[in-house]
Amino acid sequence: MSTNIRIPKLGMSMDEAKLVEWLVPDGAQVVEGAPLYEIETDKATQEVEAPASGILTIIGEKGETYDVGHLIATID
Repeated sequence: MSTNIRIPKLGMSMDEAKLVEWLVPDGAQVVEGAPLYEIETDKATQEVEAPASGILTIIGEKGETYDVGHLIATID
């Protein structure tokens, strides 16, 4: 079963975030709780952890800005 990775809502007024960097390459094995990617909002830059273990398939491109809830990857 796949786990969808979406841009999280980190604050009440947050509507979008810039995907700054993937910390794990596409196709790599990831472990739940390990740093997965970094996002930047108007207030801060933050690392986001993997919510599950499995193989990462990246959809979102670094440097792009996405709305909260936008699908950026899956873990299978």
